[in-house]
Amino acid sequence: MVLSINQPAYLPWLGYFHRIYCSDLFVFLDNVQFEKNSFTNRNKIKTAQGSQWLTVPVRLKEHFEKAINEIEIDNSQSWQENHLKAIYLNYKKAPFFEEYFPAIERFYKREWRMISDLNYEMMNFFLEKLGIGTKVTKSSELGVKEKKDKLVLEISKSMKAKVYLSGILGKDYLKAKDFSQEGINLEFQNYNPPKYNQRYQEFLPNLGIIDLLFNEGPESLKIIMSGNITKEEIEKKYGL
Repeated sequence: MVLSINQPAYLPWLGYFHRIYCSDLFVFLDNVQFEKNSFTNRNKIKTAQGSQWLTVPVRLKEHFEKAINEIEIDNSQSWQENHLKAIYLNYKKAPFFEEYFPAIERFYKREWRMISDLNYEMMNFFLEKLGIGTKVTKSSELGVKEKKDKLVLEISKSMKAKVYLSGILGKDYLKAKDFSQEGINLEFQNYNPPKYNQRYQEFLPNLGIIDLLFNEGPESLKIIMSGNITKEEIEKKYGL
């Protein structure tokens, strides 16, 4: 079984979905410490002037003591109206705008209290639209108590994973020996962002998923996987 784990992300980038698609199980890591200026509450879209950050404001009081699923959105700010307006103005002429915008708009018409809930529901929406059927569970529902690299290892053990598919930054803190002793193989995702049709000037990689969906529609999953390792290749590599 191939397992991947990632923290909640707002309008995640393409590599987020590549890792999920290459997995049998994805763990939504919602009970670890919130990191300020991370992708948990922000991401980029493309405009005529280049990339633009869309940031969901959150209440940061005592955030060092709080897990992501305890972080509240600051709804005193008109972020939903601003994000929706930015998305509409910059993508209204994209080829598949009309196909996806009405459903995406509903996320901005509903009031959200917790950033993790918004990200979880959005992620599942995008998985459905991309045609990704990987099983998803929340780390907060697993009862695992370890921290950092030990948390990843403990989740991998509890889920009986044979391969843990990590993001490339996992090389900085995951200990291959610890995983090997548990019979778990470590595979690091080295995602190569593919080029696709975009509006406006030169191509910009690593934008939020809506940029791809609005521009490429039903071809989006094929593009996400283009030039990158597949689940079948991972399984063959480790004899699964």
